[in-house]
Amino acid sequence: MAEREVILDIRDLQVHYVVRTGTIRGVDHVDLMVYQGETLGLVGESACGKSTLGRAILRLVPEPGEIVGGQILFDGQDLLKKDEKEMTSLRGKRISMIFQDPMTSLNPLQRIDQHFIETIRTHDPQISKREALDMAARMFDRLGIQRERLTDYPHQLSGGMRQRVMIGLALILNSDLVIADEPTTSLDVIVEAQILDLLKHLKEMYPMTLVLISHNLGIVSELADRLAVMYAGKLVEVAPAQPLFDEPLHPYTQGLLASVPNIRLEDTVLRTMQGAPPNLIHPPPGCRFHPRCPYVMDRCREQEPPFLKVGPERWAMCWLYEKS
Repeated sequence: MAEREVILDIRDLQVHYVVRTGTIRGVDHVDLMVYQGETLGLVGESACGKSTLGRAILRLVPEPGEIVGGQILFDGQDLLKKDEKEMTSLRGKRISMIFQDPMTSLNPLQRIDQHFIETIRTHDPQISKREALDMAARMFDRLGIQRERLTDYPHQLSGGMRQRVMIGLALILNSDLVIADEPTTSLDVIVEAQILDLLKHLKEMYPMTLVLISHNLGIVSELADRLAVMYAGKLVEVAPAQPLFDEPLHPYTQGLLASVPNIRLEDTVLRTMQGAPPNLIHPPPGCRFHPRCPYVMDRCREQEPPFLKVGPERWAMCWLYEKS
């Protein structure tokens, strides 16, 4: 098998939020590689650090958050060493983000066409307003939205249309890397399915790499080539999608998959994961999942496990897989 090209290499990344009661370690010593052209699903419960990791890639961690250590290598260049002007030139052009709530991301005082013109001409002022408008109209064709809706304001569009607009803004400049942060959270199931089909279609049309952040494993299973599972600010498992769904290794991943409702009538038991995520100001010693783990050992309570290679392209942070 030919070696795949790494477009994003995150090394020992640490993001802290300093609050009145202490320091929240939102992303705690995370290592992760993203390959050119793949769709990587980043999954986990709410407040596990997924969105913080996604925003850190673009250096858009909101206050009081701060990136305190590590490297974010994009095409071999460390984004943490670039100044704000250099980052501004990258955002939207080479790295784009689809945010959770388009209603709060779109300017309510600007028409949709103005959003597209501003995005395009900020990165390429030589493109005229007319050319930018033509680019936006062609993007609307691909998004399945009537061109005349370009002159609407955000509040005049449905939730599904606004999310399509956000996707269009992320793709209008053919970004190399697109980070989609819970892109279907506020949508009903029918519109959600339409957005997933759209992402699949656009992924085939554009040579982009997609990082899909979600707590919904059903959504991720539709699109992802590989999965990275986060818990309490740490990565606990990374694996190709199908092997992970067939045989999850980390007890937390097993619990997540077991908690997904099963529509088969012969299986009517709703399974839940015991306990709750830990306080990230005072996380438990050892493995952070040990208070909820059905396989907990004494060692788990005292020593944090390393990220162990378990099989081809498979890693898990669990003492169960330490070779004796």
